[in-house]
Amino acid sequence: MLPTRLRFLASVLATLLAAPFPVVAFDSPLSDTAVREAYFLGQRRDDSLGHFFDKYTKHLPPAKSGPSISKITFLTPFALLVQFSNQHASGYSAQQAQIDHRNSGELVRVVIEFDCANMANSGTYNAAGFHPYAFWKDFDFQISDKDQLRKPLTSSADPNYVCGDDGCLLIGVTLTYDFSPESFTTDTATVRVVPPEADPFDVSFDLSALR
Repeated sequence: MLPTRLRFLASVLATLLAAPFPVVAFDSPLSDTAVREAYFLGQRRDDSLGHFFDKYTKHLPPAKSGPSISKITFLTPFALLVQFSNQHASGYSAQQAQIDHRNSGELVRVVIEFDCANMANSGTYNAAGFHPYAFWKDFDFQISDKDQLRKPLTSSADPNYVCGDDGCLLIGVTLTYDFSPESFTTDTATVRVVPPEADPFDVSFDLSALR
C-alpha cells in the first residue's frame, strides 16, 4: 500500500487533473512557439501586419453630427503580443519577448476609438490645454461573451489632441477595456454601443477566426 503522504498527494493530483479548466475561444495561454510567432510577425515592416490586424478590427461609418465611433478592435493575447513586438525597435529580441510575456501575463483588450472631426467647429471641445468635456461618458458600452456580460479588469480613456498657435483641439478619444482571457469561452464576443441620443447597436467578433 502507498504511504499516507503519497496517497494524499496522489488524491490532490487526481483532483487537479479532473477539475475543469476554462477553455477560451482563441490561443491562451500562449505556447513558447506562439510567442515566437507573434514576435516575428510584429517585427515585420510590410503590409502583412496591417492585413493581420484587419481581422481584429471593425470600422464604423461616421455619424451625421457629433462624435463618431470610428472603429472597435478586439485584441487577443496573441494580437497584443504582435502589437507589443511591433512597438519595439529591431534590436528587440525573441528571447526578450518571451521574458516580457512571462512577466506580464495575458489579457484581452477591447479598444473603442472616437473620431471628433464633426465637433471641430464647436468651441465646447477646444481644449486649449484643459481636459475636455467627457462626452464619451454619455455613451454606454456593454461587452459580452455570447449573452453573458463581462466586467473589465481595468478601463481608461485617453483624449487625443492636435495643438497649434491657437491652442489645442480635441480630435479623438481612445477607450481601452482589459479583460481576463477566461472571460471569453464561446465563439462570439459582442460590443453593444448605447449612444445618448440614438438607437443602440451591436458590433460582433467571430472569435473562432482570431488567433
